[in-house]
Amino acid sequence: MSSLPAVQIRPERADHPAVVAMLGALDAYLASLYAPEDNHILDVQALLQPGIDFLVAEQGGVIVGCGASRTMPGEVDTGGAAYGEIKRMFVQPAARGQRIAEQLLQMLEHRLAERRVHLATLETGKDQLEAVRLYERCGYVRRAAFGGYPDNGLSLFLEKHLSA
Repeated sequence: MSSLPAVQIRPERADHPAVVAMLGALDAYLASLYAPEDNHILDVQALLQPGIDFLVAEQGGVIVGCGASRTMPGEVDTGGAAYGEIKRMFVQPAARGQRIAEQLLQMLEHRLAERRVHLATLETGKDQLEAVRLYERCGYVRRAAFGGYPDNGLSLFLEKHLSA
């Protein structure tokens, strides 16, 4: 039985051709579930902006997953401190089942904590059952809408307190 190559989590530009193709697959998947106005997507140009940490998972020289975080200004319910938001998590279907998304998420959380951000938040769709299971398995709990997202009944809002 052959073992799969190790996964390397590393920074990458969001305009890398393999990443653009992966984000296109993610966008198509989200478009199959929700109306355009119900998708809260950061496009490639937004992912290139300062304050965005974009990581990829690479296995055997192939980019098989990605995820991003952005540091946000605080809100009243977070005591005015900055918080992080997890965005654009995706693993290619052929690479799923290896906990690659979990590794990406852990590295994004670690990088947020290094910047003294102690709260990671995210918005995901209620119909994205695999994503909801991932986030809950990784310690995220449900919370109220944040950051201007509409509470439209389609979104789930989650958070996790990070340790330094």
